[in-house]
Amino acid sequence: MSKSNISFILHRPQLSENIGACARAMKNFNFKKLLLINPKPIFPNDKILATSVGAKDIISQSKNFETLEQALSKIDVVIATSARFRNKNIKHINLEELKKINFNKKIGFLFGSEASGLTNNEISYANYTLRIPTNPNFKSLNLSHSLIIIAQFVDSIIKLKSVSFKKSKKIKSASKKELQSMLSLCIKNLDEINFFRPNEKRPKMLENLRNIFYKMDLSDKETRILSGVFASLGRKR
Repeated sequence: MSKSNISFILHRPQLSENIGACARAMKNFNFKKLLLINPKPIFPNDKILATSVGAKDIISQSKNFETLEQALSKIDVVIATSARFRNKNIKHINLEELKKINFNKKIGFLFGSEASGLTNNEISYANYTLRIPTNPNFKSLNLSHSLIIIAQFVDSIIKLKSVSFKKSKKIKSASKKELQSMLSLCIKNLDEINFFRPNEKRPKMLENLRNIFYKMDLSDKETRILSGVFASLGRKR
């Protein structure tokens, strides 16, 4: 297991103080990869650097993306955090079940904006959703508090090396970029046959498609095969 495989992803963070506090929380447990998607404040700024305290190096090395797809292109497994249960076809896990995750893969913990969290559309890019157990009458957690709870728990898992994963070195998991490319080809073919009907249901149907493909542990070879199938179906028309 390696901490270099683990990224913490902030989707549209709104407050400079929270971004800085998240970087500080990461450094508390020696995590280094911070990804931001379309942050509201100018990034970086003096307030972010001030609240990061001794974690300015994490801020300076962080990466800023415009879209969720760009940020996830090199992530193998996405775990989206959510304060509420989502009635979606996606696996929900708790903190203890993080012990079953293969941390030899590239793992991304995805956090939503402070005001609204993650939408169902954004959740559809994840392999799992994770809910931190809290007071049922007061579930709201500060962004940096959520991150530090997960960081501490994952740190303890890595230190204990509680799970041993044995997998053939010949099998390489598909990257999120490869999965997105395959899915884009599938969607293109479906659009050409006017599959998404009625049009107002298209966003929900796309969410369901992403849920199906992203929760499957496809190898890069399997992804190439499916891409070939979709391309062939397009040529047949």
